[in-house]
Amino acid sequence: MAAVTPQLIRDLRERTQAGMSDCKNALVEAQGDIDKAVEIILKKGLAKVAKRATAVAMEGEIRATILENGRAGVLVEINIQTDFAAKNDKFRAFVDDTNAAAVKVKSLDELLKAKLPNGKTVEATRDELIAAIGEKIEVRRFARLNLEAPAGRIHSYVHMNGKIGVLLATAAETEAVASHPAFVKFVDDVAMQVAAMSPAYLDRTQVPEAELAKQREIYVEQIKGDPKPKPEAAWPKIIEGKVAKWYTEICLVDQQSVIETNKSVEEVRAEAAKAAGGSVKLLGFVRFALGEGLQKKEDDFAAEAKRMAGTE
Repeated sequence: MAAVTPQLIRDLRERTQAGMSDCKNALVEAQGDIDKAVEIILKKGLAKVAKRATAVAMEGEIRATILENGRAGVLVEINIQTDFAAKNDKFRAFVDDTNAAAVKVKSLDELLKAKLPNGKTVEATRDELIAAIGEKIEVRRFARLNLEAPAGRIHSYVHMNGKIGVLLATAAETEAVASHPAFVKFVDDVAMQVAAMSPAYLDRTQVPEAELAKQREIYVEQIKGDPKPKPEAAWPKIIEGKVAKWYTEICLVDQQSVIETNKSVEEVRAEAAKAAGGSVKLLGFVRFALGEGLQKKEDDFAAEAKRMAGTE
């Protein structure tokens, strides 16, 4: 009997995408024979995970949880392939249990290893659920914000039944300011702003120099390509004007408020601070959009036809 080593378990997992404990049990049953272990996993139906490994999971839910009396918050994105399966009771229970575990961890790796009420890890439970439902499931992203200020709050906003989720960290001068209706409204409005307008950065200081330089290069090329370009001496002023406009698109504090007409978020912040009777500062945010950055694989029907006809 060959020894069931961690490397052997990893090799079997790579071949089948089954859970670690399932791979170990299969190898023990197969007395260390990896080919027999693959057969065991196939017979038990656990290799459905492998069949779904290349699928793209773009549905699911983003959920936010506020804890420590508003001094911390977590945001979790859990994906599944179809909207229909996202309504499955077993998947919903998995989302509930995983989010309950998320409040106790600090990273995605920790979350995947966290134990659920069934006594198994999030990762192992996910793999079993993939086998049961027949769709790829991924605990894709985790974020945690902690309030790094004496007073203020971490606020959450979830839009479209979990399609978009936001965590926002805001500091206040005192607890009295943090509990003032003007502060509470401002925080809620800005969280909705982040959800709606998807800023890339909090303010201009966060924009990487390389990104700013690249944007200036783009504007130079745009000016050069103008059929009637302005005099070169005027270019610096034109470019800075375009950069300023660009900031209003990518920086939260420079964006036009979606709540207060003709005011920037920074102007609304100043007004809220004055009404609340003390300083108010935006510290940071996290925004998840469901399936963001993923692309569904498009079937190449022409190529498939050629393969079926034996011409490729």
